[in-house]
Amino acid sequence: MALPSIESLRCFDAAARMLRFRAAAKAVALTPAALGHRIRQLEDDLGVKLFERTTRTVRLTAAGLAVLPYARACLEAAASCGRAAKGEIGPAPIELLVGTRHELGISWLTPSLHAIEAQHPGLTVHLYFGSGPDLLLRVRTLEIDCAVTSSRLGDPSLEAIPLHEEHYAFVAAPKLLRQKPLRRAEDARAHTLIDASPELPLFGYWRDAAGGGDRLSFGHVLRMGTIGAIRELVLAGEGVAVLPVYLVRDDLRARKLVRVFPKVTPINDWFRLIYRRDDPRSSVYQALANTLLAIPLR
Repeated sequence: MALPSIESLRCFDAAARMLRFRAAAKAVALTPAALGHRIRQLEDDLGVKLFERTTRTVRLTAAGLAVLPYARACLEAAASCGRAAKGEIGPAPIELLVGTRHELGISWLTPSLHAIEAQHPGLTVHLYFGSGPDLLLRVRTLEIDCAVTSSRLGDPSLEAIPLHEEHYAFVAAPKLLRQKPLRRAEDARAHTLIDASPELPLFGYWRDAAGGGDRLSFGHVLRMGTIGAIRELVLAGEGVAVLPVYLVRDDLRARKLVRVFPKVTPINDWFRLIYRRDDPRSSVYQALANTLLAIPLR
């Protein structure tokens, strides 16, 4: 069945209101013949008769009465398209499921939700917590709409908007370093490196930096999968680790943690807002990214 045209529905509505084709034609600025053609076209499209007409009367058929409220709703929706385009009816409601790492979501995104929604009326942000590879997979498969992560991209189907630069620090608890100094490469054999995973080693940010290299060979490597767990173990003196500065900034200030080999500056990375390249809401993601850029990491 062919979809009815908006103009045909407009003529049908006028004829249904006035029940006089000549008056209805005048209301829609058509000739009576043109209005009659529109009505016949609509009846052909729908496959039903909408009016019973005699030389003296016009009345809606049962099918016409059934179609009328939907025709009017369609005309109202069409009118709303124009008002929406002009910004006259406010923003359309949008819900986004945003994925992120647990620690970043708790420390930064969750406290930022009110500011985000204040900047973007009609936008509701839901959060999903996961690891880097999991987040990218879920964006690809449309299980989440977008993700905030520092994971590197190699997938041409994904788009990334840079947000905040992420700095790293090689850290340890002072009490651990008092017991087991770590000043020379050979000292590393007495230490445990606590890292995230073999696929995403945080230690790589120090190893690949100028002055870093592969000169440290640790006695043991412990992988915890998430930076929150790594931080807790390092604070407890269970090992050394490379961690994001935003996560350990207060620990460094309070001397709960200190930098290891402070003359080596680990390479940095970026938090990015990642979404599918074919997602039609790219303007929404760009606006969200602009808001997140104005909110400092914490």
